[in-house]
Amino acid sequence: MAEKCVVINCGSSSIKLEIYSLPALESLAEGLLEKLGTPDSRLRQRRFGADGSVRDEVFSRPVADHQAGFDFILEANARDRVIQDDAEVAAIGHRVVHGGDRFAAPTLIDDNVVAAIRGLIPLAPLHNPSNLQGIEAARRRFPFAAHVAVFDTAFHQTMPPHAFRYAVPHELYEQHKVRRYGFHGSSHAYVARMAARHLGRAPEAVNLITLHLGNGASAAAIAGGKSIDTSMGLTPLEGLVMGTRCGDLDPALHFYLLRQTGVMPADLEKLLNSGSGLKGLCGAADMREILNRTAAGDAQAALALEIFCYRVKKYVGAYAAALGRVDAVVFTGGIGENSAVVRQKVCAGLENLGIILDGADNEHSVGTEALISREGSPVAVLVIPTDEESEIARQTMAVVAGKR
Repeated sequence: MAEKCVVINCGSSSIKLEIYSLPALESLAEGLLEKLGTPDSRLRQRRFGADGSVRDEVFSRPVADHQAGFDFILEANARDRVIQDDAEVAAIGHRVVHGGDRFAAPTLIDDNVVAAIRGLIPLAPLHNPSNLQGIEAARRRFPFAAHVAVFDTAFHQTMPPHAFRYAVPHELYEQHKVRRYGFHGSSHAYVARMAARHLGRAPEAVNLITLHLGNGASAAAIAGGKSIDTSMGLTPLEGLVMGTRCGDLDPALHFYLLRQTGVMPADLEKLLNSGSGLKGLCGAADMREILNRTAAGDAQAALALEIFCYRVKKYVGAYAAALGRVDAVVFTGGIGENSAVVRQKVCAGLENLGIILDGADNEHSVGTEALISREGSPVAVLVIPTDEESEIARQTMAVVAGKR
């Protein structure tokens, strides 16, 4: 019986998963179950054939919760002969958003780990509860599989204190864990490893600036394979301008708005997370729409684009200073992989740092791994499509191998 590894990413009303064969870690299928708890629950699944074929299917029926969701997904996979028996599932890798400072590596899940993740809910109230729901439901459905938590924050636990500490009273750090954690760790880890391979060097031998640019966006400074700084902080709100998140702000803005507008703290938190960023600047969170509107002469969209790219450029300069030597700048994420305009605007004016784009290569690179810097440029500029799911699968199986 062929063994499988399943990667799961649970939201409050969704389950995203990918199924891999073992030991090759080749993707067999990926799926997204949405609208849990409604009569309109729908599973969209893509099946990858050994011959390179791709087949898309949609299954619909009311699904009450995550437990019923796993049952639904397994039934669909059995019909499609991807997983015909629960015993085929050797391991399940669970994406967990926040591991605090307790988890610096992927971790085999037991009751103590579940309790620790629950204890970290105050640091990620929008994400960790959903991640826990998925873990608990999957452990009930697959009691004999190895379950591994892979934390978004873990990759950045190598940051030194001078990078992760905030200049607030020490007691807040000691008692309430107020510090910078960083996120998108699986993505930054994956593209850093792929960038080193592209350059023909060991990860320990290269210094990189990785730019995960999508609806959520973050930058990381990676020295010798280890994160030494990253743009997101205590929460994913800090740092770059994002689709609906504001990024860096004067902290006093919160108090000013509370006084001037009478908005409630919970509503202000929602505004900064869900109604700001690109959406707040021009009414659109999708960079494709913003680029189209900019090309048509829309001034608000053009300003939103400039602000987005300028913020990324500032972090590139800051991380070049922090690293001292930069071997490559890496673009990834939906925007980073697909938008030549954004890449050009970010890199424009950075020639003195050795970052020099090749205009034609940049223009022709869409969604594929590519070197887009000019020949002879001191710093390589790379486009590397991210694959967080395969990184989670790889880390999961490394934990399982260590256990065995």
